[in-house]
Amino acid sequence: MSFDYIIFEKSERLAVITLNRPQAMNAINSQIWMEIGTAIEEFNNDPELWVAIITGAGDRSFCAGADLKEVASGGFKISSEMEKWGFAGITQHYVSKPIIAAVNGFALGGGTEIALACDLVVASEKATFGLPEVKRGIIAGAGGLLRLPKQIPLKVAMNAILTGNPLTANEAKHWGLVNEVVPHEQVLEVAKKLANEIIQNAPVAVRASKDIVYRSLDSTITFPPNAWEINEDYSTTVMNSQDAKEGPRAFAEKRSAVWSGK
Repeated sequence: MSFDYIIFEKSERLAVITLNRPQAMNAINSQIWMEIGTAIEEFNNDPELWVAIITGAGDRSFCAGADLKEVASGGFKISSEMEKWGFAGITQHYVSKPIIAAVNGFALGGGTEIALACDLVVASEKATFGLPEVKRGIIAGAGGLLRLPKQIPLKVAMNAILTGNPLTANEAKHWGLVNEVVPHEQVLEVAKKLANEIIQNAPVAVRASKDIVYRSLDSTITFPPNAWEINEDYSTTVMNSQDAKEGPRAFAEKRSAVWSGK
């Protein structure tokens, strides 16, 4: 598929998806929704790609949320596949490989919901986050109301949700919504550095670790033992992998591991 509103780049083990509607603050219309979802699906199915970064084009906006002009005109069309993927092709589009949000400007409404759906967030010092939907008579229905209270303290999340007021990048980092705040011009560079740190690790173990975390978040550790069952399932898979044999062998031989992803 050729893309009109995103740039999809692959470099060795890394994929970079850039929302490319800077003139519209990278707002999500139906076309970019389909393109992001398609790119994420391609990333997920490509065994040569281990980590993805999603970012925005331009100097001001990561993503301004839904394209309200297209919504108001009645031109917003969602296919069954797009609906399955969730807003922007990502909010319900689970993949077992890590995705990093490189937030290069304001991420409001749907932009924050995209960041919430990612595993890690690197933010520009100029970035802002927020769910202003209540100011427009709507709700943050693309995962914002579900994820924000699980990623930052409840009272802080409720203040942001009920007032619609934004959080600065440093406030977001203080509350744990953001991993790193960096100078504006370094946001993608730092995200790539973080991605490459992950890529140095065994991909089977990375994917299993991510799956265990997300699948067990709503399970208790002791009773019932659902979380431990999930943990054991993946532990068996990882320990039987070629990478699990390569890691100790490389350590013993004092060399860098060569991961097969199997």
